[in-house]
Amino acid sequence: MRILVMGGTWFLGKHIVESALAQGWEVTTFNRGVSGRDVNSVEAVHGDRTNRTDLERLAGHGPWDAAIDTSSSDLAPREVLAAATALRPAVRRWVHISTVSVYQSWPHQPLTDHSSILDCPPDADESYGYTGADGSPTQYGFQKAGGERAVTEVFGDAAVFLRPGVILGPEEYVGRLPWWLERAKRGGRILTPAPAGQRIQPVDVRDVARFALKQASSSGSGGYNVTHPSGITFSAFLEACLKETGGAGAPVWVDPAVLVEQGVKQWTELPLWRTHAGVWAVDSSRAVAAGLECRPIVDTIRDTWLWWSGDGRPVSHPRWAEHGITSEKEAKILASL
Repeated sequence: MRILVMGGTWFLGKHIVESALAQGWEVTTFNRGVSGRDVNSVEAVHGDRTNRTDLERLAGHGPWDAAIDTSSSDLAPREVLAAATALRPAVRRWVHISTVSVYQSWPHQPLTDHSSILDCPPDADESYGYTGADGSPTQYGFQKAGGERAVTEVFGDAAVFLRPGVILGPEEYVGRLPWWLERAKRGGRILTPAPAGQRIQPVDVRDVARFALKQASSSGSGGYNVTHPSGITFSAFLEACLKETGGAGAPVWVDPAVLVEQGVKQWTELPLWRTHAGVWAVDSSRAVAAGLECRPIVDTIRDTWLWWSGDGRPVSHPRWAEHGITSEKEAKILASL
């Protein structure tokens, strides 16, 4: 099996590359060479995927059985369209890493793989779409939906779309799980969103990587929701963080309405917390039937702490600074309860 990974130097892209190499596959990566180091044993091609000349030069390194695109998050649909078009003669199959944000009803309502997708033309520029008053839908979601349409226009039934919710695990660059681990290690009274039994569905980056490779070598098509099928309760999540870090913390479960009243930002100041009914109600049964296997989330927590407490050095990313409530704000809220 010979594959092309668009990206391939950090987090999901890197795990895809390492897993593919472990299976004996031949791997070519394409990136700018600025966000991370190329994995050993790959054919590394450097260039700008928005530059047609660079894409045509890349195509000359083919053919490939499949391309896995992990690097289109910040690209307009028209740029995804241009890349897919330029590489189509050299690529048999395209696996596109998308997001649950492409759904019209996310995060307000439960989702299946058949839920309606936001409407965005395949040749839209970066200005297309909007973000709703309550934070949904998002312009990001429109853009990613347009990217899916762009790939479909070029690859048709040879295109697969993986739509994760939240991806956690070693080398995470956003900082959601590392923040909770550090907070657990610090101990004391921990501001925690009720209810304790709320189930969340983050998925391990290594499991997403393996599923992406399964889809690269399969003949399926269409979209797959990639979320943990059983999930974990918030209380079990925090208990695992405390156990792994040795923190002597005591969760203080606070009603979401109180957190909102206190100005706590959902999704960022208390990572993984959001009050919308559908945010953790994403059905991944189609992906499971197609081979998605998810390890227990406590294993993800353990392995992330081993990485983070060792030489954990995530790729620098602006989203890291968005996550985690300050100790001063947390203490103020706890004192007011």
